Amino acid sequence: MIYLETPKKFRGFVQQAHDVANEFLRANSRKYDLAEHSYPKELDLLASLIDGLNESGNSTGAGAAGVRVKDDTKKKDQGVRNATNMASVLSVIEMCWGDVGLLLSMPRQGLGNSAIASVATDEQAERFKGTWASMAITEPSFGSDSAAIKTTAIKDGDHYILNGEKIFVTSGERSDSVVVWATLDKSLGRAAVKSFVVPKSLPGIRVERLEHKLGIRASDTAVIVLENCRVPAENLLGSPEIDTKQGFAGAMATFDNTRPLVAGMAVGCARASLEVMRDLIEQSGLVVDYDRAPALQPHVVAEFLQMEADWEAALLLTLEAAWMADNRQANSLQASMAKAKAGRAGNRITLKCVELAGSLGYSETEFLEKWARDSKILDIFEGTQQIQQLIVARRLLGLSSSQLR
Repeated sequence: MIYLETPKKFRGFVQQAHDVANEFLRANSRKYDLAEHSYPKELDLLASLIDGLNESGNSTGAGAAGVRVKDDTKKKDQGVRNATNMASVLSVIEMCWGDVGLLLSMPRQGLGNSAIASVATDEQAERFKGTWASMAITEPSFGSDSAAIKTTAIKDGDHYILNGEKIFVTSGERSDSVVVWATLDKSLGRAAVKSFVVPKSLPGIRVERLEHKLGIRASDTAVIVLENCRVPAENLLGSPEIDTKQGFAGAMATFDNTRPLVAGMAVGCARASLEVMRDLIEQSGLVVDYDRAPALQPHVVAEFLQMEADWEAALLLTLEAAWMADNRQANSLQASMAKAKAGRAGNRITLKCVELAGSLGYSETEFLEKWARDSKILDIFEGTQQIQQLIVARRLLGLSSSQLR
């Protein structure tokens, strides 16, 4: 059974994450939104603090790197558990209450780190410990259809030679390495797609350019080109075998763990907007009355109540997906449901708060306009809204990707 309260063992940790979000992230939010592509030096101190907590054993996970599929497998039959997935989601919610772009800029907390944690062997997890990994999936020829990958990985002795171009790589310039998704054999379709940890120190990988963006401007988004990049075979994450029966399942395990994290980002950002909106409502002399029907209250209050209900639905779906992962339950459906609901609700809520706040919402006096810009990407990356709905439909109807497109 999943309980709706924050697990007792995480409450101190969640408060710490909230304090960090307030004192480090939100305090520098506007500064790095205006200084796009400038590295947030304040995050180096924060990363050192998190490293110290992890080494001392006082941290249960933080940021995007905290999800480890194989953690504590011996305990899987020892009752209900709240572990690294739940800790990571709760941390991300608080940190994105502070600033989404700065959370995405956290050293050694990249989405590629979650990919490593999701599919790496124990030896690989130890070897890549401490790296800052971005994740490179999307290419110029496709967006959300990861099976359409054209980047190739050709075996050559004890190396693979990678060729291709990746776009919209979060932290692509700042990271130490890139988790590159490539195909071993185009003729075998989805089953041949594998992920490789590619250190950026290797010859043949380069950052082509940085993108200028609507939101998350504190986070660098890069185009990365691979030209005859020789990657050690041991850097292929998981098994090198192509299992046509398993299909894309191995690669999708990454999304089952990162999508709840992105949902958590949307939940945190939307909560920040709701808190400011509530303060503005109360400052205007209105009262949010939970004992009266919305139709009997002022329009702005009724809208706020609807947004709050929408937000809570997104939160609960996100927590459910994380809880299922911690308890070794298949969560592909729930991960996509959480990502779809939170991504859409988060963007709708932040935009509605801008609208209801009027001139305050549109100006830089408040963070509302910034949160509205930042929230849009959370409905797009790690699989768009439309892709999530397609996955949910396939799961509910029991249809394959070839049967329902």
